[in-house]
Amino acid sequence: MAIYSGSLKQAMLCVALSMPLNVYAASDEDLRDIREQIKQLKESYERRITQLEQRLQQAEASRQAEATIVQAQPPAQQPNRSAASSVSAYNPATSLILTGTYENLKQNPDVPITGFAMAPNNHGYTKGFSLQETELSLIANIDPQFRGEAKLALSPDNGLGVENAYVQTTTLGDGFNLMFGRFFSHLGYLNEVHAHAWDFVDQPLVYRTFWNNQLSEDGMQLRWLAPTDTFIELGAEIGRGLSYPGTNRQKNGLGSSVLFAHVGSDVGDSSSWLAGISLHQTKRENAQSDAVPDLLGTAGGVSNLFNGNSKTAGVDFVWKYAPNGNIRLTNFKLQGEYFQRRENGTLTYNLTTPDSYSVAQSGWYLQGVHQFRPRWRAGLRYDRLNSGIAQVGFLNVPNIISNYGYTPTRTTIMFDYSPSEFSRMRMQLAQDNSRQGLADTQFFMQYIMSLGAHGVHKF
Repeated sequence: MAIYSGSLKQAMLCVALSMPLNVYAASDEDLRDIREQIKQLKESYERRITQLEQRLQQAEASRQAEATIVQAQPPAQQPNRSAASSVSAYNPATSLILTGTYENLKQNPDVPITGFAMAPNNHGYTKGFSLQETELSLIANIDPQFRGEAKLALSPDNGLGVENAYVQTTTLGDGFNLMFGRFFSHLGYLNEVHAHAWDFVDQPLVYRTFWNNQLSEDGMQLRWLAPTDTFIELGAEIGRGLSYPGTNRQKNGLGSSVLFAHVGSDVGDSSSWLAGISLHQTKRENAQSDAVPDLLGTAGGVSNLFNGNSKTAGVDFVWKYAPNGNIRLTNFKLQGEYFQRRENGTLTYNLTTPDSYSVAQSGWYLQGVHQFRPRWRAGLRYDRLNSGIAQVGFLNVPNIISNYGYTPTRTTIMFDYSPSEFSRMRMQLAQDNSRQGLADTQFFMQYIMSLGAHGVHKF
């Protein structure tokens, strides 16, 4: 504006010098005319300045938009480009998660939960110090149409397993996304969350008994996100039925399927919520369970085979609160899920006596986690199971326990401290009453350390 102001003064001076000298002796009317001409000249210059400033702003905005588009576009494939440049353009984000615990347990962790003896009961507990699963993650764009992710699990016994290895589409459009490979199912809320992102050291009882901690699948998943202000997601999965409660069958076709739906929204600036329903079904073929207790009190239990259908329905709900939406200072999360499973088919008692068998079992948990100060959190969780009353065929009535008459429960409290977003130290205390006559006070210490770039976790 200083430059334009100087030009205006020069123009006014030129106008004044171009006038005859006798103008200074002019009348009042002449003076008014001169003032009016100066006013019009000033307004003309100001309009011109405004127009130039607007053009400048439009040009700068256009330049910035073009730069943003160029950055968002994937690098085009060019002939005679070296392989090193192509790899650099899609360099994968790599991370390593280190986890370890100290566990103080009174009871033998291998004893199954009462009423769920035919579940895997793989609690994953080890008395004393232990190294837990180490997760190696690689994520990258493959090309403009696909992205890939692989998570390798290094077990404490020096074994290597594939936790996730899948490909996702990036260009289907209209809210659709296709994923294929090995992945954690999107049923419920907690199933797809990796262990290092759990709010407690271990999974709720219902996840341990119904899914052997987590349901993993080899197959395909299709999701659709509705183009609405309210979050609406619908999805379906088909797979091999590889993990419990399915069995690894050597057959063509489908072994399992999952349907799920989620809806969520914000409530003001401080609250948000998410609710969902899901349905899972699979076939179990020659699913063998060992060390199952029976009415005859066989030493070490018996071995049973189950062949039949397994269907599980569930609902989940999550509510989050952070004053004015600022999650860094304080926040609170309330979370709960309920599942009911129905199984019917044939049970072969002790591998010798087959007969009809059906049962409906359920379980739920409710937990709250409060970040009361930056980096400090406290949590409380309550778990409960219902083993149901089994319908047993005539031949096995004398052998099978149809009604255990016991309700497994557990109450857990947790405190953790996160020096940064890459590290967390946790202490947990649980009163476990999931096994009749074997009440257990359990104490845990845990560390979780993240090395390298890691993706954002789910809502």
